[in-house]
Amino acid sequence: MSTLRNKLQLIGNLGNNPEIITLDSGKKLAKFSIATNESYKNANGEKVTDTQWHNIVAWNKTADIIERYLQKGNEVAIEGKLTSRNYETKEGEKRYVTEIVCNELLMLGNK
Repeated sequence: MSTLRNKLQLIGNLGNNPEIITLDSGKKLAKFSIATNESYKNANGEKVTDTQWHNIVAWNKTADIIERYLQKGNEVAIEGKLTSRNYETKEGEKRYVTEIVCNELLMLGNK
């Protein structure tokens, strides 16, 4: 059961082209967001689509694959874990970030 503690799976479409960062250490980081959609009928019987945006980060070989093959609009399946962090801006404001660290990636849809 310990493998289920912080594990999530999402299928969605990239909302932008991935941002690729190469650190001084040589490690590569890919950052992008995906949209997931859920549809339901409201009280009036009208179909409503709710879109949620998820921030994704991926490292090293996964980031290499993302850099080479993914672009805005591509459909992907992501498996990873949810992480939260905080930082302080130059103005002294505390900011909080929640993102998904991608462990596995599956490219879906047409080429």
